[in-house]
Amino acid sequence: QVLDGAGLDVDFHLLSPKGETLVFDERKSDGVHTVETEDGDYMFCFDNTFSTISEKVIFFELILDNMGEDGQDQEDWKKYVTGTDLLDMKLEDILESINNVKTRLSKSVQIQTLLRAFEARDRNIQESNFDRVNFWSMVNLGVMVVVSAVQVYMLKSLFEDKRKSRT
Repeated sequence: QVLDGAGLDVDFHLLSPKGETLVFDERKSDGVHTVETEDGDYMFCFDNTFSTISEKVIFFELILDNMGEDGQDQEDWKKYVTGTDLLDMKLEDILESINNVKTRLSKSVQIQTLLRAFEARDRNIQESNFDRVNFWSMVNLGVMVVVSAVQVYMLKSLFEDKRKSRT
């Protein structure tokens, strides 16, 4: 997501380890992409060469799902458990509840991070608009002062007595 910069747009490229283009977005302000991955190094690039004058502030988040570590962690606790089947069932229920809470908390953190990015972009737009309104208000005030001074001068010149009087 582009948070700040002229036009709020940027090009995005995502390349696979084989060098194939998986995603190519031209001049987008935001986007969400889901890609099935394979082993190797992926390359992603945010390209702003079409707008070399203005710089951009970018927010991006990389979320890796199903890395294979969760299944191993869930099985590690079972080797320490001894006792009845009832105890196993209770521990499995507790583990399932904890994993459910963990998943929901990570999704909440992800959504809050995304909302913070939206808020930051909107804040930058508001500050830019505020500066623009202040600038043009000052220009308008300057024009009004100049026009009023010219009007006072013109009115004074209308009522001046231009006849030369002899005394």
